[in-house]
Amino acid sequence: KKIYPTLWWLFKDGLLPKQTYFVGYARSDLSVQGVRDKTTQYMKLQDDEKDKFEEFWTMNYYVKGTYTERTDFEHLNQEINTLPKGDLAHRLFYLALPPTVFKDVSSNIRLCCMGHEGWSRIIVEKPFGRDLESSADLSQHLSKLFREDQIYRIDHYLGKEMVQNLMVLRFGNKMFSPLWNRDHVQCVVITFKEPFGTMGRGGYFDESGIIRDVMQNHLMQILSLVAMEKPASTSAEDIRDEKVKVLKCMPPLELENVVVGQYTGNPEGEGDAKNGYLDDPTVPKGSVTPTFASAVVFVKTERWDGVPFIMKCGKALNERKAEVRIQFKDVPGDIFGGQCKRNELVIRVQPQEAVYCKMMVKAPGMNINPEESELDLSYGARYKGVKMPDAYERLILDVFCGAQLHFVRSDELGEAWRIFTPLLHKLEKEKIKPVPYKYGSRGPQESDDLARKFGFIFSGTYKWTKPQL
Repeated sequence: KKIYPTLWWLFKDGLLPKQTYFVGYARSDLSVQGVRDKTTQYMKLQDDEKDKFEEFWTMNYYVKGTYTERTDFEHLNQEINTLPKGDLAHRLFYLALPPTVFKDVSSNIRLCCMGHEGWSRIIVEKPFGRDLESSADLSQHLSKLFREDQIYRIDHYLGKEMVQNLMVLRFGNKMFSPLWNRDHVQCVVITFKEPFGTMGRGGYFDESGIIRDVMQNHLMQILSLVAMEKPASTSAEDIRDEKVKVLKCMPPLELENVVVGQYTGNPEGEGDAKNGYLDDPTVPKGSVTPTFASAVVFVKTERWDGVPFIMKCGKALNERKAEVRIQFKDVPGDIFGGQCKRNELVIRVQPQEAVYCKMMVKAPGMNINPEESELDLSYGARYKGVKMPDAYERLILDVFCGAQLHFVRSDELGEAWRIFTPLLHKLEKEKIKPVPYKYGSRGPQESDDLARKFGFIFSGTYKWTKPQL
């Protein structure tokens, strides 16, 4: 669904080096035509692109082989060597694999398939382990095979337009600098919501749960970008150094600051909404795997000490949304009789990318009554007609260019797991039962109570309105 469409988009836009060839490798008994049949529906093919599309598939090859046998990878290498420049070419390996075969495949690539003249780079998809110990084991394994500058741990959220925009918003605007600290910010809320459940893939999801699937990686990456200090430059290492410093200043998560939930069927819903997580036949009976989690963490630095960072993510919720919401403190010396709501700066990652600032203005009319409004930069309106690259497009092109800015470094990964591992082990060891919430709701009421406990105020009186384009 993702890899081949991304390669096609990069190819048709002329962003890849000429004479780039694509070699698929798997255990499946497939052919190039079989791969094409499986992926074309996701390619977003236009009528005037058909000739280019045919050209793309002439650059594709497929090799069948096991993940464990060295001889199969020697055969793969022989096939690669038959292509133009063969052994002299650059090589990029994308590992979209189950964790059980990862070590075998990466070892065989190192032994059999590395180029001898050009660079060789390897893209690794999550999960990057299940906890601190397994992640460290995986990182140690990779470090024995490849240099850190050859390893690209891909988190597609780091390729999203608005996540990348956090750097410019923070460090390219003087107006935000004096406010971006504990003296003015009440709390930071980072949200990821999906309006659908596991959709028959619960067995796969049950192995990880929402904390490992979303919070420990996507949301923590966003948090570190929000909280970090200004880097010395925009180089990958300078920025990743600052992100690691943030994580090092965060103590492990406490269970008392966490709410976990699991969705149940909605009798009034339609289709999949009628079914709860445990109704999915692929989910183990009686599973206590969370499909929702809300957690409060703290960054113990001079800038952020005492400011709660509230992370919330879940499936089968009331809307599709990913955003960062920075809620500022109340205006001191209120002269409007409690009518003023808190200012908020909201960075909407998806859908409809936008940056907007909730603020109080005078309502039109004869009286001086404040009402909520916004300063709104909606990308669809301001940059109408400008193509927003897919996150995977950006990231895979970065790998071709050798740019590691938007990829996760090993020490960064280790610190993130240090923060979450004690909580995950406690949840699993004690089999803590998640709070049920109805499919299509905002999630458990306990999550709202937790946010309120740490000072977040949800007034419910304002809703961002999509601008007319």
